Amino acid sequence: MLDFGRAATRKAEERLTHLSARPFAHRGLHGSGGAVENSISAFEAAIEKGLGIELDVQLTLEAGAVVFHDETLERLTGETGPVVGRTMKALSQVPLKNSSDRIWSLQDVLHHIAGRTPLLIEAKVGKNSPIALALAVRRALEGYVGPVGIMSFHPGIPRWFHEHFPSMLNGLVVSEENEETAAKWRRTALARQWSLYHSRAKFLAYDVRSLPSKSAESFRRTGRRVYTWTVREDAHLPPARAHADQLIVEGAAAQTVLSEREAVVGSSAA
Repeated sequence: MLDFGRAATRKAEERLTHLSARPFAHRGLHGSGGAVENSISAFEAAIEKGLGIELDVQLTLEAGAVVFHDETLERLTGETGPVVGRTMKALSQVPLKNSSDRIWSLQDVLHHIAGRTPLLIEAKVGKNSPIALALAVRRALEGYVGPVGIMSFHPGIPRWFHEHFPSMLNGLVVSEENEETAAKWRRTALARQWSLYHSRAKFLAYDVRSLPSKSAESFRRTGRRVYTWTVREDAHLPPARAHADQLIVEGAAAQTVLSEREAVVGSSAA
């Protein structure tokens, strides 16, 4: 069980239940000639299909939170340079490649989604300050109503929310892969255990390649949730469903999940 006091525990469990209600589209529903990742079009496509949304945020020059995955602009735009080197106003004028969409601030995305579907926000710290990014996300979330969780590979993000915004569902992103090149807080099993303890996470987002995992199973036994990323192939679906409480999907696996959900809806209507 969660250990935040009985009333707080019940509320946290209720919020986790709402957050876990449906699979999450990784960076929105995108790819295969459709919408670009982390765009409003990708988020709308996910909502239309009844999926939750997982999105990424980076820090801007004036310490705001912008919805973008990479530390630099090259891959997804015609611009170059670090995201943190530009203001929100400048970034909002940058079009995404092969799309009519532009980069949006987290605050504007939250206003647009408006609680219509469960939402996971991954804070991409990189070389920036985790506290600055946590503060930026917290400001953007002010007044937001709807199931939402904030998570990061960096344990400082969920720890900050535990200390300063304890009602927020805070999560740690975990992978047991590529230990030699990983950040120091996830390079070994001992380091990952320290990160988990330090983060005070209410949920984990676990690399599907690392499942099954003794650490993830132990976490689930306490009554907390484990989500798994990124489930891209149909072969990932059985272990993901067996060892996690909800999936973060993309590509072929996302289409399979959607087909299954449509079949269930169709049989119910028959």
